[in-house]
Amino acid sequence: MRMIFSLSFLFCTLRVFSQGISEPDTKYLEDQFYVGITYNFLRNKPNDITQRNLSYGLQGGLIKDIPINQSRTKALGIGLGYAVNSYYSNMKAEDINGNITYSEVASNVDLKRSKIENHLIELPIEYRWRNSTPEEYKFWRIYAGAKLGYVFASRSKFVTDSEKISFSNSDVRQFQYGLTFNFGWNTFNAHVYYSLNNLFDDNVTIDGEPIEMKPLRVGFVFYIL
Repeated sequence: MRMIFSLSFLFCTLRVFSQGISEPDTKYLEDQFYVGITYNFLRNKPNDITQRNLSYGLQGGLIKDIPINQSRTKALGIGLGYAVNSYYSNMKAEDINGNITYSEVASNVDLKRSKIENHLIELPIEYRWRNSTPEEYKFWRIYAGAKLGYVFASRSKFVTDSEKISFSNSDVRQFQYGLTFNFGWNTFNAHVYYSLNNLFDDNVTIDGEPIEMKPLRVGFVFYIL
């Protein structure tokens, strides 16, 4: 009788203990939210146009993680996000009676800043590889894909000691798209966005030369479950 009581007590103890241990989540999802910061380069700049100050970008959003293999190390990601991107240069934009013109800022002008700032709704689409497991939250990842963007607001600003110009700029291309590549370990991940179309509309010129600048954004992205 004593042995039966002892075995019963041991069984109950092990059962309670086992119930307290959570089972691995074999249906886990990864990296469903993201935030990022970038430095924004401008490729294909017109002659004599140079970048100045810190051209920055901020982004954030959510991504639906869709695993495509049993171990869940491969997945597709489709998301929705918001971004703001600023580009500082020595190019001046002016709105004269509804006609926007562009010119190079003279070297003798005390230029404080001249920038164009864009606000976008973005749709990232990624192919995702990672060596994660249900128990491991620190892992390598490589996410590559594309990003579509819709510019819903754009503003040009020009500031010197004696002049300040600010207006909504309609010359910016509304639909933008490019390739993305994210690579990293654990929290810190390198991020690259390579634009495939121009920042401005096709008919925008400076001194008769088409403005065919394309953004290249390089920085970091942070993923959150």
